[in-house]
Amino acid sequence: MRYWRDPLLWLLLLFIALLLALPHSGALFAWCFPQLERPLYQQESFTRLALAHIQLVAISSLLATFIGVGAGILVTRGAGREFRSLVETLVAAGQTFPPVAVLAIAVPVIGFGDRPAIIALLLYGLLPILQGTLAGITAVPASAREIAEGVGMSAWQILCKVELPLAAPVILAGIRTSVIINIGTAAIASTVGAKTLGTPVIIGLSGFNTAYIIQGAILVALLAIVTDRLFERLLQRLKRHAE
Repeated sequence: MRYWRDPLLWLLLLFIALLLALPHSGALFAWCFPQLERPLYQQESFTRLALAHIQLVAISSLLATFIGVGAGILVTRGAGREFRSLVETLVAAGQTFPPVAVLAIAVPVIGFGDRPAIIALLLYGLLPILQGTLAGITAVPASAREIAEGVGMSAWQILCKVELPLAAPVILAGIRTSVIINIGTAAIASTVGAKTLGTPVIIGLSGFNTAYIIQGAILVALLAIVTDRLFERLLQRLKRHAE
């Protein structure tokens, strides 16, 4: 019975219920927006848009995690420390470019669809992950490293068995921030032909259809909340494990 008291479960059920119920809510939106000729978005399934949105965020976030964590590890090693400021500057510069600008530059080169969106989300999601990795590894006590060296661990073993486990909560917090940002940012990928939950929003903005905007925005916001709660649960488990 305790599972039914879990807020995360109810949020997830609410998200799924909205995906299934929205296609049948035409009468409700017609009542709320009587001035609109078509108050319900019906061009595509909300479920398909949600799955495409999640896939786009997942791919870009995995790439950003691989690059961000990898770069963070490299610049905290002996040979890479002199490149730390350069890497931080480059990654920070990547986030200063608005995603719309990245999309506008990428589309003429690689065309419409998911690929320019993945590039934009990758660049936009790198900074929190890199910062989390640097902060987490830097915060590992020097005594922990000294003890590991004292028992004969190699540099690779110290990284994998000491530094990364201790830094994992901070690194995950950076990944959490990056993913949440990208869930919202992915909505604009529909401007270049990617299928996301932002599609009703973009169409609603171009057609002055407030109902479409609300339908897409509610699902994006709820997806971000559910994902944030999932990361919070994972962070709690990592902290308990570290203790």
